[in-house]
Amino acid sequence: MWLHADRAGTGDSIVLVHGFTQTRNCWGPIATDLETDHTVVRVDAPGHGMSSEMMAGLRGGGRLIADQGGEAVYVGYSMGGRYLIHLALGNPELVRGLVLIGATAGIEDPAERAARAEADQATGRRVRELGLLEFLKAWVGAPMFAGLPPEHQFLMERMENTVEGLSNSVVQAGTGNQDPTWDHLDRLDMPVLVVAGADDEKYAALGERMVDSIGPNARLELIPGAGHAAHLERMPEFLDVLRSWLAEHRR
Repeated sequence: MWLHADRAGTGDSIVLVHGFTQTRNCWGPIATDLETDHTVVRVDAPGHGMSSEMMAGLRGGGRLIADQGGEAVYVGYSMGGRYLIHLALGNPELVRGLVLIGATAGIEDPAERAARAEADQATGRRVRELGLLEFLKAWVGAPMFAGLPPEHQFLMERMENTVEGLSNSVVQAGTGNQDPTWDHLDRLDMPVLVVAGADDEKYAALGERMVDSIGPNARLELIPGAGHAAHLERMPEFLDVLRSWLAEHRR
């Protein structure tokens, strides 16, 4: 059982894992830029794109992503970052470097986590009720994506998804079903770059806590003027941060 992935470019491998409702094609110019000197592997996460029929939680999905990516630098946004935390904890030998954008190590309070699981289930039902296009319009129109330029919403690319795939994904790989890993983050001894939008107060705070939990091999970078989708809202600034970090940790 293999996730779908597209490969392009030459050089050291870098694996890109998108967020919920996105696909491998939602990295846009970021992937194009990195392909000039890297082999870029753009993965469709479980329940998304051409992997829509594959279902997996965060642990199992992390292993599936590792099967496609092999030894590489891994970059994950939001849901993709959650997958990669589990991948890096389970298969650290494959992760030369880890980049987490707008990600979390989970909800520790059981009651809060249960409430989030109920909210994720409600989101899954809403996908089915609205249908794919109307749900996607509502999703990218949410306040947390207010800073996302229209050309980087990638609505047409998201239409490669399916109702069934997204509905199952938000339940199986949502934050409500994520095992908290805060107490294990100090096991991550590879270079780690944590990125958040400076205007995304929740994930900026979570990013700071993740860096503190991981240790001196981790760095936090806040992208000025950006919200949750910092890499898409401020692509040039994000690429500057990413490329500087990659150059610092080049083998």
